[in-house]
Amino acid sequence: MESYSISKSIHSGPALLRTFFFVAGITATVAYRITPFIPPLWVKIAWYVGTIGFMLYFWHRAHIESKRAKLVQEYDLVNAVETSSLHGDQKTAVAYLVKTSLTSKARFNSVFIAVASALALAAAILLDLQII
Repeated sequence: MESYSISKSIHSGPALLRTFFFVAGITATVAYRITPFIPPLWVKIAWYVGTIGFMLYFWHRAHIESKRAKLVQEYDLVNAVETSSLHGDQKTAVAYLVKTSLTSKARFNSVFIAVASALALAAAILLDLQII
């Protein structure tokens, strides 16, 4: 395990990019939530903004969750925690975090939402262009 390869693989990316995905998620959520209160043309615009925002945000979340699970597997972190000198609640907490990185279905949920959003977006564009 080289320190260069691990430090490169765990780099969190530029703060501006992380902020972009955060804002995309917030914008998408707001865009979907305001649709009952706005005129029909704005509903369509809000829906497109929300769908694109969810597609971006959930793709990003799936990527992050997959990256975490991969690191846990590649570096055998479950075993590392179990054989570590950590004790008590601290060991239990770290073990929980490491194990749930592998067992969580959040990344699959995020992939599903991103793909469903992309398909809905494509269908809406085709319908709006009267191709289907």
